[in-house]
Amino acid sequence: MCSQPVQHISEYFIKPSHLSQDSKQVIHLATWDLAMLSFHYIQRGLLFRKPEAQDNFIQVFLQKLKDALSLTLAHFYPLAGRLAKKQDSHSFVLFVDCVNSPGARFVHSSVDTTVSDILSPPYVPMIVRSFFDHHKAVNYDGLNMSLLTVQVTELIDGIFIGCSINHSVADGTSFWNFFNTLSAIFQGSGVTSPPIHERWFPDGYGPFFRLPFTRDDQFITRYDAPILKEKIFHFSVANLARIKAKTNALCKDRAVRISSLQALSAIIWRCITRVRGLTKDQITSCCMPANNRSRLDPPLSENYFGNCIQMLKTFTTASKLLANNFEWAALQLNKTILEHNDKSVRKSVATWLQTQRPNQLGQLADPGNIVVSSSPRFNMYGNEFGFGKPVAVLGGYGNLFNGRVTLFQGSEGGGSIDTGICLNPKIMNALECDEEFLDALNSSSN
Repeated sequence: MCSQPVQHISEYFIKPSHLSQDSKQVIHLATWDLAMLSFHYIQRGLLFRKPEAQDNFIQVFLQKLKDALSLTLAHFYPLAGRLAKKQDSHSFVLFVDCVNSPGARFVHSSVDTTVSDILSPPYVPMIVRSFFDHHKAVNYDGLNMSLLTVQVTELIDGIFIGCSINHSVADGTSFWNFFNTLSAIFQGSGVTSPPIHERWFPDGYGPFFRLPFTRDDQFITRYDAPILKEKIFHFSVANLARIKAKTNALCKDRAVRISSLQALSAIIWRCITRVRGLTKDQITSCCMPANNRSRLDPPLSENYFGNCIQMLKTFTTASKLLANNFEWAALQLNKTILEHNDKSVRKSVATWLQTQRPNQLGQLADPGNIVVSSSPRFNMYGNEFGFGKPVAVLGGYGNLFNGRVTLFQGSEGGGSIDTGICLNPKIMNALECDEEFLDALNSSSN
């Protein structure tokens, strides 16, 4: 295992290769962006095996990656900026200043550990958190720090490329659009999905919001996670197909089709609720972020750059969730998702506008709550930087809490799903022995 901490070797600030006229204007944050101010940065990265020894390998690679980042930032120019605000005695306006900034941060670091040291342990090693910048930073800190950091960490036999992106500037869809573009430009390809930076505002609002606060402590909290175990469980294509087929076979309403993602989320929800030992009348909920781009009327482009997500919550009691089979739980999730449309999106925005108070990360860490985040549909393993296919997708400390479930594209491809589950140690140990959970994993467990 790793015996040395991560050592920072060098750091740079990277500016866009060129600035368009549009990039010289400020970008005002929309409702979904402002709601994320108390959350952590998005932290995701890819682990690669290092190629055979080559002369000046790392210097050549780093320079090529910095050049690719500069070209990528010409399209994703908000990530080279900083948050800025204008305040009076009653309120303030927050926006992205794309010009008055040293640029995005680029860090080169190293650690005396191996790829096996990262992948072999049953739980994600704590050292992985040091592969990312902005540890414990909240998005509001973007007033004083980079909105993007790309950190390259050299392992003895591997390379980890970790990105930390301010979550008030980008959501998961935007994050992976940036990462995919960086990979494409590194490989010499063009920009296939150019980002759209014009923010969406509800009718009668925008282009800016005045937040009714005068002190940071009125709307910003800093959540520190307790001691947790994080483990990545692998669900194969065959097992997901089996779970989906079983769920739909049990579903009495033949007009309803449960997706494999809904079926998997239902099983995880039930199993975590069971091993937590909740009282029978205790409320339990499964929260799933919805991409609002396609749900708005007219819809927004998938290339919309910014936050366009909304947390959908499905509630029931612990006894009702466990008394019924997982088909019933999947049906409740399916119903919540189907009812989410343009009308419900706009209603949610209108409700938020009544207080204009950012969401607080600690509120999600309820003992009866699980949050299923990210998406296996994001292109993660298609990113290459001269080392072949990544061997793993990993996250940092950002936005981890008890009950967090993160969905990654499966390493084996073909529609498989890697599921990162974060729980307190006692509950994690119980989950690993739960019969229903083990049946869902079958032979796909690591």
